[in-house]
Amino acid sequence: MMLPETPHALPAAELLRRLLVSSADGLSDDEICKRRRRFGSNTISSRRAASVMRLLLHQFTSPVVYLLGGAAGLAFYFGELEEGGAIVVVLAINALIGFVTELKAARSIEALRALGARTARVRREGRVRLVPAEDLVPGDIAILDAGDAVSADMRLIESSRLSADESTLTGESVTVDKQTHPVSADARLSDRASMLFKGTSVTRGSGIGVVVATGLATELGQVTRLVLEADPGSSPLERKLARLSAQLVWVTLVVAAVIGTIGLVGGQDPFLMVEAAIALAVAAIPEGLPIVATLALARGMWRMARQNALIERLSAVETLGATTVILTDKTGTLTENRMTVRRLCTASGEIEVETRSPKAGEHPRLADDRQAVVLLRIAVLCSDAHLDRADEDGSGDPMEIALLRAGLHAGLRRTALLHEHRITLKHAFDPATKMMATVHESGDGFLIAVKGAPEAVLAAATRVMVEHGAVALDDAMRAEWLARAEHFGHHGLRVLACAMRLDTQANSAPYEGLVLIGLIGLEDPARADVPRAIRDCRRAGIRVVMVTGDHPVTARSIGRAVGLGDNAANVVEGEKIAHLVEAGQPALRDVGIFARVSPAEKLALVRAYQAAGEIVAMTGDGVNDAPALRQADIGVAMGLRGTDVAREAAAMILLDDAFPTIVRAIREGRLIFGNIRRFVVYLLSCNLSEVMVVGLAVLWALPLPLLPLQILYLNLVTDVFPAFALAMGEGEAGILERSPRDPKEPILGRRQWLTIILHGVTLTVGTFGALAAARLLDLDASQSVTVTFLTLAFAQLWHALNMRHMRSGLIVNEVTRNGWLWGALALCAGLLATPPYLPPAAQLLHLAPLTADMWSVVLACSLAPLVVAQATMAVIGRRHKRQR
Repeated sequence: MMLPETPHALPAAELLRRLLVSSADGLSDDEICKRRRRFGSNTISSRRAASVMRLLLHQFTSPVVYLLGGAAGLAFYFGELEEGGAIVVVLAINALIGFVTELKAARSIEALRALGARTARVRREGRVRLVPAEDLVPGDIAILDAGDAVSADMRLIESSRLSADESTLTGESVTVDKQTHPVSADARLSDRASMLFKGTSVTRGSGIGVVVATGLATELGQVTRLVLEADPGSSPLERKLARLSAQLVWVTLVVAAVIGTIGLVGGQDPFLMVEAAIALAVAAIPEGLPIVATLALARGMWRMARQNALIERLSAVETLGATTVILTDKTGTLTENRMTVRRLCTASGEIEVETRSPKAGEHPRLADDRQAVVLLRIAVLCSDAHLDRADEDGSGDPMEIALLRAGLHAGLRRTALLHEHRITLKHAFDPATKMMATVHESGDGFLIAVKGAPEAVLAAATRVMVEHGAVALDDAMRAEWLARAEHFGHHGLRVLACAMRLDTQANSAPYEGLVLIGLIGLEDPARADVPRAIRDCRRAGIRVVMVTGDHPVTARSIGRAVGLGDNAANVVEGEKIAHLVEAGQPALRDVGIFARVSPAEKLALVRAYQAAGEIVAMTGDGVNDAPALRQADIGVAMGLRGTDVAREAAAMILLDDAFPTIVRAIREGRLIFGNIRRFVVYLLSCNLSEVMVVGLAVLWALPLPLLPLQILYLNLVTDVFPAFALAMGEGEAGILERSPRDPKEPILGRRQWLTIILHGVTLTVGTFGALAAARLLDLDASQSVTVTFLTLAFAQLWHALNMRHMRSGLIVNEVTRNGWLWGALALCAGLLATPPYLPPAAQLLHLAPLTADMWSVVLACSLAPLVVAQATMAVIGRRHKRQR
């Protein structure tokens, strides 16, 4: 038996014949076992979570780790156990921090399995059974009623007014009416009216379907495959840090080789050259960089969690700051994902409906319009939904709930109306007639309430209600009403027509001789806070593009409502995306909305924007968004309305579903990148000074002014605490007023490298000044090393104050306002000043207690670089002000 590729296009009888099953009896138990062995369980597998060992080993794959590991091995080989052990300890600390953060961030997508219903009713061996959903096999005959979750992809063979909610799969917020007739073989997913899909639900009616696909073979399973195949790659920050680390390793190797060669040629002691090489390796590598980068990103994650944004991957914080394009879903992201009545149209004119619920004791405004009340009365009576209060979610079809909510705004409560007009007969919605009707007791006769598609209701109506009764509905008036319905549709509204008839018989034909009451326009309204958020994005230089599975007219209407601007008029449908992608970036730049887009097309769009050099953020909440969410540089899922699949695929989850939270996240991302750049400049200028001090001492045949273990201790102190304090800064005002930085821009550009070199030179000069002063004071070797060590150490501490912006104030600026920095400076000063007076620490670090003269040299020579740097920055700052 071969499963048909297009079951939606086959007649039901032909499909049952191919599947070798009878709708009356279903499959036998033996056949069930055979098919389960062949097709497998009806479950959706998720990607295997990374093992603990794999995450641990990943911490030791960096070039920096290789270099420091080599330095440790070299130290052990030459018997320098203290230096080697200290380097190993540093590597272990870095690995532990990285391991803990990655283990916390590692998330599997097992929630995909929860989308399938847990049980299903099937007909097997002529009897109806309740079986686990994972036991379904192709050919099973499934029985469905309103409220049931669909457990597998099914072709309907019987249907009674059945509708399904497919919003999580297709993105359309309106329920889809189903029927048993075949549809075109090339029909898009949302147009396959003869099919029910796994992960969706039945909202109305009942039906019988034959299972045609299970597990990963279902449409939901295909989406899962796309999620697993989508490769988010490394974030921009991860790539920049990796590139910087690799550059530092090569620079270190070259410098160590050059200096070692010069020393050996000059007749220096080989052991001294090995020790110098180890010192250079330790000095050149900022051991605190991975720690501080991780903690800075984690701090951003904590801050954003307090603002209702949950970060699943640390690097996602910075990635948002580099975002240039946001591809956003419509339903539930830009809109409320709740149908709402927006306009009423009666013979007396159009009425805009307020979305605000009337307060207790407040007279409903709609209650003053008699024709509007009659229109809503018919809509409320002709319903299967239930809603007691306007602030409830209600139960039933979303469109009917919206009608009941509008009725409450007019003072019409369905329970009260049904008490007055008891229902005696119901004609469920029929896709063939496109109408439904309910029959109610009314005095000595019956009231027939009808609602449906405008063209169908108008065709069945012979009169229309006006202010003083009903008048004949001629062809000209009928055409005018149809034009009004089309006008509603062009504004993105879903349109219903309502009609009624009084009759003496309850079982008379419901769709004849009707009196047209009016039209009702509904929409899934835009969220009130979205337009301002989109304006903020535009001001920040970020493009917002809508990508939805909904119809173009509806998408364009929402696009205008949320302020997408001129691009909202340029709508491209999914089937044309392939040609647009081939055209490249210029064609993509002009499109503001992509409509009727499938999951695979969303994924292709994300890849196309990325190929054009954009940093892409993708927002969404449905199953259909999951592949693109995973592929995007930053996937943003809705936490309240979002499906588990979307949340697991995303890097960030909005706990309040508020689009403005994305704007706050973008600001946080830009702040994080600025702070990371600031502390990287600080770290590398400090480390450059250490390299220059050791390197110049070797070139000039001087004793090493800094020993490897001293450098390692210095880096552990100054590379972590002041750098992390700099990462805690609040940044500059107006950070969202700038355009996104070039995604290709490195962490350190030409300007930053120049700053690093200049600061490194001043720190080096100050250190050699201390060495010269020590010789003038006739200090011994141990005392001289102590003076140079502490001079460089304190100079690096004061150097943190140089990390202000060039145009900031000398005394009050973003650095001096940072309370964390002052705490870090005090802590580090204590950690540096104490070891010389503690015998075990002094012996380990080869330090000597300081005299008053030695402290004078340390303070004077360590403050000199700060004074020079601040004076230079003041001069440059004045020049900038004059130029402005």
